[in-house]
Parts: sequence; C-alpha cells; structure tokens
Amino acid sequence: MIAGVLAGASAAVWAYLLLGRGGFWRFREEADAGALGAAPSIVAVVPARNEAETVGRAIASLAAQRYPGAFHIVLVDDASDDGTAEAARAAAPAEMLTVIRSAPLPAGWTGKMWAVAQGVREAARLRPDYLLLTDADIEHPVDNAARLAARAEGGGYALVSYMATLSCATFAERAMVPAFVFFFFMLYPPAWIADPQRATAGAAGGCMLVRREALERAGGIEAIRGELIDDCALARAIKRSGGKAWLGLSAATRSIRRYEGFGEIFRTISRTAFTELGHSYAMLAGTVAGLALVFLIPPCTALGVFGALAWAMMCVCYYPALRFYRRPFLWAPALPLVAAFYLAATVHSAIAWRRGAGGMWKGRAQGN
Repeated sequence: MIAGVLAGASAAVWAYLLLGRGGFWRFREEADAGALGAAPSIVAVVPARNEAETVGRAIASLAAQRYPGAFHIVLVDDASDDGTAEAARAAAPAEMLTVIRSAPLPAGWTGKMWAVAQGVREAARLRPDYLLLTDADIEHPVDNAARLAARAEGGGYALVSYMATLSCATFAERAMVPAFVFFFFMLYPPAWIADPQRATAGAAGGCMLVRREALERAGGIEAIRGELIDDCALARAIKRSGGKAWLGLSAATRSIRRYEGFGEIFRTISRTAFTELGHSYAMLAGTVAGLALVFLIPPCTALGVFGALAWAMMCVCYYPALRFYRRPFLWAPALPLVAAFYLAATVHSAIAWRRGAGGMWKGRAQGN
C-alpha cells in the first residue's frame, strides 16, 4: 500500500517535470539571435589560480575572436605558482591581454570573486559596454563574443550566458556529466530564466556576458563577494535590479577541464551542494527525501504500474541530455544510480561544512 502511494506520487512528479517545468529537458541549442549591428565594446575577465594546464588554450581562443568591435582580455593571476601568468602571456598578443596579480584575499570574499572584482576594476579603465566573465578552462569558438553580444543587444538582456559543453571523455564523465547539466536545468529552467515575470534566475559561470551598467546597478561583484555559486547569485542580483537574463546551450563553447575519476566529480559536487541548500539541515533532509521519492522509488516499485510509468517518464526526460552528449538511450535507466551518487555528495557537502572544510577549492576552504 505504502509503496503504491509513493510510486503514484513519483509518477505525478515526473508528469509535472515532463509537462510543466518549462521544457527544461529538451536540451536544444537556440537559433542565433541574428546579425550584430554596431558592435559594443567588450572586455573579457578571466580569474585564474594554478591553471597553467588549460589557460593557454582558453586565452588563445579569446584572442582569436572574430569580433567587429573593441575587444580586450584581462587575466587576474590569483597567487598561482605553476606558471599560469606566463602561459597566458604566451597565448595572446601583448596589446590584447592585460595580466594583473591579485592582491591578498580580504575577509568576506571568496577567492574567485575577489579575483573577478579586481579584473572588473581593471577593465573599467577601458569603459567597456559589456564584460565577458569567463573561466581559465573554457575554450571559445571564434564567433562566441559576437553571438553573445547579438543575443544581448537583440533581446535587451543584461546578462546572457552559455552552458559550456563539459568534457565527456572518461568513463566517470560519461556516467555523470549529462546528469550534472540535466539537474542544473531542472533547478533553473532556461525558459523561466528568460521570463522577466518569473523570479527564477540562473547562469553558467564559465561564459557570462554582462552589461557593465547593469552589473553596477546590481551592486557590482561586491554584492556577491561571499558566494560560492556566484553565477546564479549574479543572475539573481541582475533580475532583482530590473535586468533580463538568458541562459542557453552551446555545443561549441567547451570546458577543457577533465575529470579522470569519480572522486574528482564527487568533490566538485560536494564543494557547493550544501551552499545550494542555504546551509540548512532542514533543506538537506527535504532534499534527501525528495531525491529518494523522485529518483529511487521508481526502480524500486517498477513492477507496479505507477513505478514503471515514473521510470519511463524519467528516461524520456533524460534522453535529450544523453543525446546532446552523444550517449545512447541505454544510459537513461541508470539515472537513479547517478542520482544516488549526487545525493551522497550532497550529504558529504553538509558534513564537510560542519567540519569547517566547506567550499574547499585549490587549497582554500571558502565560505565557512
């Protein structure tokens, strides 16, 4: 009796996710916004801490932009000791790239946000119309800046962002990466982000073009100085201050950071999962119960009609994400196992926070 009720509840949730949550599961790249008119000026700001392995390719891809307007790059070297700054300088002409050394981290700031703030301050000297906030492990196609600017100008957006295509080469990546983006879009449906009537706000921090005046109106980087999930925090600040936001997929904008094993992915999820829950143990308990109902009950009750129906709808919703990452449909029924992995990482995130090691990244425990 109880199993049947739970299976029915799970089926109802999946019917809502399939039909009523903004079509988050469709995973389609939207058509280009059209031709860019008068090109606004852009400065790309790249925070980097020990990124010598990837920063050269990232900076080279920015230097290769076929952008018809003024375009400059500012890299903020955040106390790297692996030759990050040298690798960046070797990847771009000197007239296109400014490299600055980060000042010591002040209290109340995360390392990344402090680096970004200094980059934005340096960029302000050039009075750009837009800031391209991007990471040192993102490789951009040559038309990325132009496409982002056309989207922002054509739609009147204060913030436009591409969800970069993550590396999906190792077995661990193939198993976990499509679900990472699927879960993100489930929380932040792109159609709802673009709707100015909805409070839903999200962005992908690897590739965000923000109008400089809108950023200043939202309080600048200082307004999100302590945030670990800074991209979504920025999107919320932009929407709350009256700006419009847009998030889309880009197959050509790629993250070149690789995760060799499940342990690396587990730690990446754990770094911010409890922050997403507002460091609330009540929210954690609700999340555990919710994930169990939505993802674990269907396979456990699959011999019944509602359990089988819930599992089938789960597979239908998940398949477009698998197809985007060129994975076969046979991976879809394994989503409950993937969800259990993410659930374990979320619980670990709360434990780490309790121990004072929350938000651990490159030797810093941030936000505790």
